[in-house]
Amino acid sequence: MFTGIIESFGTIQRIIREGSNVHYVLSSPISSELKIDQSLAHDGVCLTVVEVTPEQYRVTAIDETLKKTNLSSWSEGKKVNLERCMPANGRFDGHIVQGHVDQVGTIQSIADQDGSWLFEVSYDPTLGNVTVEKGSITINGTSLTCFNSGLGKFSVAIIPYTYEHTNFHQLQVGDPVNLEFDIVGKYIQRMVKGYSQG
Repeated sequence: MFTGIIESFGTIQRIIREGSNVHYVLSSPISSELKIDQSLAHDGVCLTVVEVTPEQYRVTAIDETLKKTNLSSWSEGKKVNLERCMPANGRFDGHIVQGHVDQVGTIQSIADQDGSWLFEVSYDPTLGNVTVEKGSITINGTSLTCFNSGLGKFSVAIIPYTYEHTNFHQLQVGDPVNLEFDIVGKYIQRMVKGYSQG
């Protein structure tokens, strides 16, 4: 389980394709602290560490993960947001995040608000995911509060600290982003809709 509080960047050094799988080799300030078989969220996608050196580590994404996230658009040199699982005695500074991306959204606009940034995000509403005003959303693994919530769209405000310490400063209009919707909202929606409606 994660909280959506980004602790470090990972920089993609190599991308290795092997059959339908893709291996990503990354460098990070926390590389030397990682262990094989450890779960680590990359832009909100929970991936297992399979190889570690003092400077780098490797994770593998299967075809299903590549189809449902923005990992297929990653390139060498890209920075990704990293978060290790929350320890049992940890503090919930964000919200409950599973590291399971629900769908990919698109950055529609970025507005400089003279001290913060306003990002407008769209997503396909036919998949059944919803946001609520002042509710939680995870974008590329970052826990945020959404507003201007509507059918297939919402906005988030990014403060300077978040802008600098996550990869929001790299995002451009049209970029795909990983979205994980609030787990509580997903359970409530399932109870209301039932299983017959998808």
